[in-house]
Amino acid sequence: MVILGLNYYFHDSTACIVKDGKLIAAIEEERLNRDKHTQAFPERAIKRCLAISRLDYDDIDHIAVSIKPQTHWFKKVVFVLKHLKLFMPFFGHHVVNAYAKQRRFKIWYNKTFNGKHKPQIHFIEHHLTHVAGSFFVSPYKKAALLGIDGSGEWASTWVGYGEGNKVDKISESFFPDSLGSFYETVTQFCGFKPNYDEGKTMGLAPMGDPSVFEKEVDKMVAVNSKGQIKVDLSYFNYQYLIKELYSKKFLEIFGSPRAQDGEFEANHLNVAAAFQKVLENKVLEICNLLHKTTKADYLVISGGVSLNSVMNGRIVRETPFKDVYVMPAAGDNGTALGAAFYLYNGILKQPRTFVHDNPYVGTSYKNEEIKAAIDGAKLKATHFENITEKAASLLAEGKIIGWFQGSMEIGPRALGNRSILANPAFPDMKDKINAEVKHREAYRPFAPSALVESYKDYFDLTVEAPFMLKVCNVYKEKQDVIPAVTHVDGTARLQTVNKTTNPLYHKLIETLGQKTGVPVVLNTSFNIQGEPVVESPKDALRCFYSTGLDALVIGNYVLEK
Repeated sequence: MVILGLNYYFHDSTACIVKDGKLIAAIEEERLNRDKHTQAFPERAIKRCLAISRLDYDDIDHIAVSIKPQTHWFKKVVFVLKHLKLFMPFFGHHVVNAYAKQRRFKIWYNKTFNGKHKPQIHFIEHHLTHVAGSFFVSPYKKAALLGIDGSGEWASTWVGYGEGNKVDKISESFFPDSLGSFYETVTQFCGFKPNYDEGKTMGLAPMGDPSVFEKEVDKMVAVNSKGQIKVDLSYFNYQYLIKELYSKKFLEIFGSPRAQDGEFEANHLNVAAAFQKVLENKVLEICNLLHKTTKADYLVISGGVSLNSVMNGRIVRETPFKDVYVMPAAGDNGTALGAAFYLYNGILKQPRTFVHDNPYVGTSYKNEEIKAAIDGAKLKATHFENITEKAASLLAEGKIIGWFQGSMEIGPRALGNRSILANPAFPDMKDKINAEVKHREAYRPFAPSALVESYKDYFDLTVEAPFMLKVCNVYKEKQDVIPAVTHVDGTARLQTVNKTTNPLYHKLIETLGQKTGVPVVLNTSFNIQGEPVVESPKDALRCFYSTGLDALVIGNYVLEK
């Protein structure tokens, strides 16, 4: 059975192929059309997934789409009738835009399968693709389930329990009572792009003092006994689907917003800190209620808010759950996978046989293809049989390298196949990479990758973090050992690297450890700000020569400046 999973209704358009219950390929459209967080229909990604899977359109039995457009229409209409000034933006977004998305899908479907066997189409409720889809590929047979984002069809939070092939809903919250929109608002206030730059807000928060505004922010959000969210909308405008997400009351309390590219004032830092702290506290409150209700040992969390790795770290440390599963593409990109697996396991009731513990499901390039790209650009490269030895030597010398190997990762985090790497022992390395390579804000931290065998020597984390989605503390005595990956508050967004999942990356870190005594590497995504992560050798060469990278390690070839 071949299932094509699609997310095209929201941002981060993505396609995947699931064959007989196993994920074969998954790619975000942005990696191919080079438009970050693209909403374009993922036609390129579909073709690439089929190519990787060695399948054709005729082989597709089902198409699972991560939206059920008619869901919650009554709730939407009631809300619009209560807020008539919302009618035009609502009509544009939920009617005109939705119709255009559906029409685009139908055109592609009819063109692609004209006169051929036509796969059955399944439109699946958005939060089920988040929550149930994540649960079905998790390592847990039983788990508490939590999905949090801005909104799907209209729901913003989904709370429940999963066992085997079944998921049961405990409660839902609906827009505009949304923690995702709550956090998007502070992102805009801090001068960033909402529903795009929330990671910047999370990184900014430790620069401020949450206590300055925490009491005021805490009043904005309440959690009831069923885990449902209630937002005091007097502080916000996002419910009206207009450009400015905060209200006059918001500005009267928190001061002037930061202009894009403007200076950070104390109020911006303190407001970011307070919103981050309150988000964490409210989600922990939901988690504790969920554990009390379900008695589950494990939690599966999904949706855009689940990418807040600081929050996830606190869930691991401060709730009764033994561990938390957040799949590598936990945002809307992952709903393509979630739709496919909800169809396979939840609707068709096929047995659960797959665990999504390997994010390397994108395109890979052979050395011959890499060499052809290098020659086509009239560049010179040196071939190394032992590529990890050469790369580790460059890192030990303090070089910043582009690392392009194997199959591309799915999800927003570079996990060791499309990464920029550096030695975290150099104190000035963070500032150097931000200024010369990534061209981004100086305060933003970089993540460490460490061996699963030895990460506990440096990081206060009792569970593994293979997808770089759990922030933990760096031991105080180790903070001066790896200063370039230790944030201002003494934390790090750790990736634990397993030899089974990524043997080449594991070997590189191990070799660096043998040379320097520290088996930890600084890892950030192979791109510059505003662009998607590189996908092809051509992308890698372009990024290498347009940044301050010292070397490019691509396949078994090395280019140096």
